[in-house]
Amino acid sequence: MFRNIKIFFFLVCSVSVYAQVFPVAPFEKTGKSFNQDFWQQVDDIFNDPNFVGANWGVVIRSLETGEYLYKRNENKLFMPASCLKIFTTISALEILGKDYRFKTNVFLNGTLDGSILQGDVIVQGFGDPTISDRFYNGDLFYVFNSWADSLAKLGIDEINGNLIGDDNAFDDNGLAPGWAWDDESYWYSAPTGALSFSDNCVGISVRPSQNGLPAMISVSPESKYVTILNKVNTVEANIESDVNVFRERGTNIITVYGRIGENSEEKKVYATINNPTQFMMVVLKEVLQQKGIKVNGYAADIDEELINPDYNGMVKLLTYYSPSLSEIVKVINKNSQNFYAEQLLKTLGYEKEGFGSIENGIHVIKNFFGEIGINPEMMIMVDGSGLSRLNLITPKQMTDLLTYIHSKDNFKVFYESLPVAGVDGTLARRMRKTKAENNVRAKTGYISGVRSLCGYVYSADNEPLIFSVFVNNYIVPSALADNLQDLLCLRLANFTRK
Repeated sequence: MFRNIKIFFFLVCSVSVYAQVFPVAPFEKTGKSFNQDFWQQVDDIFNDPNFVGANWGVVIRSLETGEYLYKRNENKLFMPASCLKIFTTISALEILGKDYRFKTNVFLNGTLDGSILQGDVIVQGFGDPTISDRFYNGDLFYVFNSWADSLAKLGIDEINGNLIGDDNAFDDNGLAPGWAWDDESYWYSAPTGALSFSDNCVGISVRPSQNGLPAMISVSPESKYVTILNKVNTVEANIESDVNVFRERGTNIITVYGRIGENSEEKKVYATINNPTQFMMVVLKEVLQQKGIKVNGYAADIDEELINPDYNGMVKLLTYYSPSLSEIVKVINKNSQNFYAEQLLKTLGYEKEGFGSIENGIHVIKNFFGEIGINPEMMIMVDGSGLSRLNLITPKQMTDLLTYIHSKDNFKVFYESLPVAGVDGTLARRMRKTKAENNVRAKTGYISGVRSLCGYVYSADNEPLIFSVFVNNYIVPSALADNLQDLLCLRLANFTRK
């Protein structure tokens, strides 16, 4: 262990380099010789005694020569955690295309009587995850305000009917197999839906008041759809703040609890909601009324109405299109956004199988893998984000997929979606001031006892390399696993055949 630490600090002191984007072309054979000491040096990293009870799976391959520089348990099955998002995003880019955009239709099911719509407004969704503030400079209601403006242009200032959300493009199973019940309150377990708003979460801002008094709380969106119970106490300034959330299962009653220091800055936490479709319709109704459009009916999920709408007989008010898939995969990979990944998985099922379900999405991905030479029978995939502990893949499968996409037109989009070491995303604070900074582009993964890192790096000879690293079943702090994975990246960035 001490030897590894010395090597680590030596490499940390190396001068950083700026990496160019990998050429989008197949690798060619060269006459470069292989460094015989390299294998033993990498073995030394992963033989760290802190991980004697854990399992490492590693593959390192040269994109220039095609040779494997190192393999360890390459065909063993590992839980990949969020590195599974590589499977989802590459498949989506290749199957749907980088210019794919989600659509949402707004229909008027009624007649116009002066300025009054006698009938319902029906919103038909197809899985768009982007109706939020993420792409609109922090304006959470940008899309809804634009819909309200479209109604106003028709002279409508009153809707004598209901707002109905049609989410039948997807199933109603919001959570994936193997997701933990005690995670359901948290943003990273947000439920999926053909209609979704604000990542199917509410943001809760907590500010201190006076010592001994309840904290001050605000919610975004501020909506009657959720009930917030404030159990956060303001404590002395020298006590560390700790704020958490809990949503009662099957309800929208959210308890915010913990403590916040008297002089602390505002803390923001996020809680999931129940029934994304109804959440979206309720908030849409509130926005319309704030814009001066009276809604006499109620906001509802189409399942509650038990209707089968005939859209051919309705007036389509508008079709809203999301940002392109090339922008969406950046959110998924750089920020490791589970909700977006799950929406994308079901969208693959909808577009290719006619119905958005996890099962259909995985079927589409496995068919794609079979076509490109990755055996889909030798893996288990149960979600699109990697949050489930039931997912099992091999390091070699990951490396094969990263090799495949390197020669395709979508490589540049995928490559630019990956976190950059020391710069952004989930790698922003790792490998700084080393030769790996601004060089390594890789997806991270974490669930309890699992840490993964998969991506690309340039060697000291400017040779492009692929690496896939998984560790499962460790019980030491995750920072130690990060250190060993970072140490490998530093070794690769300093690797030379000369």
